[in-house]
Amino acid sequence: MIVYPAIDLRAGKVVRLRKGDPAQQQTFSDDPLATAQRWIDQGAAWIHMVNLDGAFDDVNQNGKILEVVAKLDVKVQFGGGLRGMNDLRKASDSGASRMVIGTLAIKNPESIAQAVDRFGADAVCVALDAKNGKVATHGWTRLSEHSPLAWGRLMRRQGIKHALYTDVSRDGGLVGVNINDTIALGHQTGLQIIASGGLSQLAQIEELAKSKVVAGAVIGMALYQNKFSLSAALQAARGE
Repeated sequence: MIVYPAIDLRAGKVVRLRKGDPAQQQTFSDDPLATAQRWIDQGAAWIHMVNLDGAFDDVNQNGKILEVVAKLDVKVQFGGGLRGMNDLRKASDSGASRMVIGTLAIKNPESIAQAVDRFGADAVCVALDAKNGKVATHGWTRLSEHSPLAWGRLMRRQGIKHALYTDVSRDGGLVGVNINDTIALGHQTGLQIIASGGLSQLAQIEELAKSKVVAGAVIGMALYQNKFSLSAALQAARGE
């Protein structure tokens, strides 16, 4: 199971939001490059980078940060504000190894098959952000009519291989990832599910890894608040 340390960018700084709320922000670093290097030095093969300004439709320069980080010895899974094929192309050209699509998928489902065809199934990930039982979009500020399960199955039929599942109510709160729903999505959709939102203990990583249907886990606040080290998380993901 792949462990993805999270770098959430807002106004060029590394931050974390509680439940995706911009009013509940903590800033952890003014230097995203140094933060990325810190995770690489601890063994990260992937980094999960989110352009929060893009998710909230704010003008930003976070794409330039992606370009710099992508030149390091790490793969970058990038999301936030990817609203069209041109945005996907720019992210890919800037070095993103995989792009996370949320709002675009809901607004234009046919674009998903186009994205998979153009960039490859391993380079595209769909966001299944759950809020009140529905898939949330636009930086989690709006709700669609789709459940994560139904949407995940539809995306699988569109050629999607990877899906990021976040229980919004838990994100940034260190209350524990939604293990049961995450594993169930893996079983019921056939997608390679990446768990996100509230992961706070090494035991949770071990349980996700043992399921054999969860392909990865994004870890943010637990690392930034030193609940455990990234190296320990990587060991837990390997069952060590």
